[in-house]
Amino acid sequence: MNATIKDVAKAAGVSVATVSRVLNNSAAVSEAAAEQVNKAIKELGYSPNFLGRNLRRCETNIILAIIPSTEQTFYSEIIRGMQNAASEYGYDILLSTSNSNYALEMRLLNMLFNRTADAAILLGTQLDAKALMDLSGKYPIALCCERSEGADVLTVSVDDEGGAYAAVDYMIKCGHKKIGMISTNGAAASSLDRENGYKRALLENGIPFREEYIYKGTYDFSHGALGFEYFRGLPDPPHAVFCISDILAAGVVKKALSEGYNVGEDISVCGFDNILLSGMYTPGITTVEQPCYEIGRTVVEELISNINNNSKIRKKIRLPYKLIERETVKKIL
Repeated sequence: MNATIKDVAKAAGVSVATVSRVLNNSAAVSEAAAEQVNKAIKELGYSPNFLGRNLRRCETNIILAIIPSTEQTFYSEIIRGMQNAASEYGYDILLSTSNSNYALEMRLLNMLFNRTADAAILLGTQLDAKALMDLSGKYPIALCCERSEGADVLTVSVDDEGGAYAAVDYMIKCGHKKIGMISTNGAAASSLDRENGYKRALLENGIPFREEYIYKGTYDFSHGALGFEYFRGLPDPPHAVFCISDILAAGVVKKALSEGYNVGEDISVCGFDNILLSGMYTPGITTVEQPCYEIGRTVVEELISNINNNSKIRKKIRLPYKLIERETVKKIL
């Protein structure tokens, strides 16, 4: 027969309540008692029935995290931050991918509706502001990385506009006046914020905005190369390019090198995110760093606080960026 919690308590010489506290990582247990309980658990082969316990409490201690795709490598640090924070509070992160598909995202969110997850974190969503507001009125949810215009929902992201402004302002301070931008066709708030940062940097430095200096595609690596080819085909091409992601910047760098350009001399490139690749590339890509690990930790901590306090505090937290100078931006001045 399987050992019970009472068997563990008897073998360890403690109460059932003490065994329960050890299983829940409670600080209200002495080190000696915890050692006895863990020894008894190991010797008896006891396996706690967390599912049954949590169903009785109408809790699962599971937080659903939905990412739009696995292609953005900066998600890995965000997820690591989520998992570490969740573990410290006795929660687990269940990671799922929506493929930016509305129907699939709603199917995943059924875990909230049928109480098989306590909360959800959306790292980019197909839901509009109204749907998000309706959802947050009934369940603990949070947006991570991507804000949603008009949605009063707990949101944790980097200062996208400020980071883009800093990158373009840096390129201008290095002496560049003709600066193109590679963005996306989608309506993602981060893309729009980074475009606004680009435009504001030009405006505040007295440089006219030129519509033909913006290329829009997708986040795919290939669109960095396509953007470079587009700019090269202009009658008056830019001499520097700001990309809204490092993946796009890497696409520009690779294509430029293949065409015989000396990146960091003939053309300057700046990215956004500071993924591992940007520092491993030759030349190293100048970029704007997102505090990905801190973003992941913060969104989980704030969400669990809402769960524990049965509250719906809808903070809008924007964490600071950091400009990382490497070799792809030429200093003319």
